[in-house]
Amino acid sequence: MTTLTNDQIRQLNMYSTYVTPPAHPLFTLKQLQDIDFLSIVQAVTGIDNRTVAASYLMRRYGMFASIQFVMLATYDELWLGGLDDLQFAANVEYGNKSISMYINKIHYVDVENLPRQVLIQKILKDQIHSLIKKIREHSSVSPLTLWENVFGFLLWHYSVMLSDSSTSKQARIDLEILKSDEVWDGIAPKSLFNTYLKGLEPAHLLNTTVRTTCCFSKDVPGLIKCGFCPLG
Repeated sequence: MTTLTNDQIRQLNMYSTYVTPPAHPLFTLKQLQDIDFLSIVQAVTGIDNRTVAASYLMRRYGMFASIQFVMLATYDELWLGGLDDLQFAANVEYGNKSISMYINKIHYVDVENLPRQVLIQKILKDQIHSLIKKIREHSSVSPLTLWENVFGFLLWHYSVMLSDSSTSKQARIDLEILKSDEVWDGIAPKSLFNTYLKGLEPAHLLNTTVRTTCCFSKDVPGLIKCGFCPLG
C-alpha cells in the first residue's frame, strides 16, 4: 500500500474517480457477471438505447483506466484492487445524471521495481479487456468503439506527460510499450493503440478526427458530439 497525495486524489476526481464511499452505489466490476447492468445504466442516465448505454459506460470507465497510466508514469503507483473493489455509482456532474467510479485508496501499490511490460499488460488485459468482453455479452457494440473510448483519454494524458520534463522520460518508455505488439498478446494480434496513433505523436492528433468509430456521446442526454468524432 502507498499513500495518495492530495494532488493525486484531485487528479482522480477530475476523471470521475473518487476514493470516498459512494452515496448511491449501483454495482461492482465483479457483479457485472450476475446482473443486467446496462439496464441500470439506462435507468440512471436516461439513455434509451442499449448500444449507446454500453459505449457510455466504457467511456466513463475509460477515465479511470486511462488515469492508471498517469499514475504509473508519474508516480510509479497503480491501483491493484480486485473486481469487487471498484464500484460504479450514480452521481450528478455539470447538472447531468452520471455514473462515476469509486475505489479505496488502500489498493494503490508502489510498482517501481516491477516489470513495466507486465504492469501495462495487466491494465490492458485485466482492467480493460475484461470489461470490454463483459459489455459485449450484453450489447452488440463494436469492441473497437469500446477501446477507442479509452484511447481518447490516453491520447490526452500522453500528450501532456510527454510535454512535461518531469514525466516525459517515463511516459515515453510506457508509450513505446503500449505501441508494441507483444504487450497486446492475448488481446489483439497487434497493438490497437499503435494503430489508433497512425504513426503520429499523441500531441499531433489532438483536436482531430482520430477515431474510426462513433462513441455515441451525441445520443446521451445532456452531452454533445465528442471532438474526435469521425462523422464530421
